[in-house]
Amino acid sequence: MKIATWNVNSIKVRRDNVVRWLREAEPDVACLQELKCTDEAFPHVAFEDLGYNVAVHGQKTYNGVAILSKFPMEDVRPGLPGDAEDDQARYLEAVISRDGGVVRVASIYLPNGNPADSPKYDYKLDWMARLKAHAEQLLSYEEPLVLAGDYNVIPAEEDVHDPDAWRDDALFLPETRGAFRAILNLGFTDAWRASSDEPHRYTFWDYQGGAWQKNHGIRIDHLLLSPQAADRLMACNIDKAPRSWQKPSDHVPIWAELAF
Repeated sequence: MKIATWNVNSIKVRRDNVVRWLREAEPDVACLQELKCTDEAFPHVAFEDLGYNVAVHGQKTYNGVAILSKFPMEDVRPGLPGDAEDDQARYLEAVISRDGGVVRVASIYLPNGNPADSPKYDYKLDWMARLKAHAEQLLSYEEPLVLAGDYNVIPAEEDVHDPDAWRDDALFLPETRGAFRAILNLGFTDAWRASSDEPHRYTFWDYQGGAWQKNHGIRIDHLLLSPQAADRLMACNIDKAPRSWQKPSDHVPIWAELAF
């Protein structure tokens, strides 16, 4: 099973690019983030025509997450537990059934948190604490689990082109990285790092300052695997090609293959 994640930065603008990539890469499951549209405005038919079942947790103008699956989805749950007043569409979870077993998948769009001296950073850390609590509960199910998405976290210095330039950014602050490690330390595996120790492979390049052309990127899109999923990991790769297409997202897809 090939499971991918991609922050598309507006599904309306990027629909044709997403369709093109799905046709070329043929993932069984694709987790999308930053849709910037409501459930009703999401282009369901474009992806259903490719053979995908579609689950969407959308929001007008901001945020929004989706899961596309070539296999049936059950137990679809929108929203991260832990704060009934949080109405931001940043989390969607589903159980995907196929021959050989099931896998639980979440599409995650973790808050950016900038500026770091504002309530936005408090919200980011609180959201990460809620994610940790929920992930711990999910691990108790002892099933293959993939937490996929844009985490807005740079895990280490080898995941950024210039660590000093990012020292005070909410994506790279020690508290942010510590909260991310706390989630990993529950028993999750970073699929990319389990597959490669190559430094300076990125999933995001800003639109400004020629970042793409200079390869001034950061790795902030991650696939975290439960022990049962990590045992099935066959491969993981970052697909840079869509960043060079017309009207690209500033993120690129990352995918993992699990054996079933």
